[in-house]
Amino acid sequence: MTSRALITQAAADLLTTLQERHGALMFHQSGGCCDGSSPMCYPDGDFIVGDRDILLGILDVGEAADARSKGIFGVPVWISGPQFDAWKHTQLVIDVVPGRGGGFSLEAPEGKRFLSRGRAFTDAELDELAACPPLTGAEYAAGKRPADTGSHIVAEASDACPVPQR
Repeated sequence: MTSRALITQAAADLLTTLQERHGALMFHQSGGCCDGSSPMCYPDGDFIVGDRDILLGILDVGEAADARSKGIFGVPVWISGPQFDAWKHTQLVIDVVPGRGGGFSLEAPEGKRFLSRGRAFTDAELDELAACPPLTGAEYAAGKRPADTGSHIVAEASDACPVPQR
């Protein structure tokens, strides 16, 4: 099954480190303003998800037995409803690069920042995704959960989408 959100191994490794330090985490894809258009990482529940926000997926990183014993069962990736309307044809790939992260995102002190990359879905993938619409914040709050789409980790961003070279 096609996933709306993926994460590179390097970003998953950083996310696992952050989970060990902060517990359960979440991402919200920023729509701009102060931190540009970055995936912002927060302790789960520290960012209030709106009823119309869209759940792109739940990343399956940091789910070793010790993480599960702490109540960590994946990292939800959210985006605002209007932004999803503009990006619905795009798979979000969360990567990590050197540099200072957004001021409110947990990776900021690590000397690294999460970065959004994207890849346009094929027509076949769009047809598949149409059969399984994403959940809204309201549906998630009511207890609905997405179907498991398997592993969300890719070795490198270029495995999911072309990365521009300098």
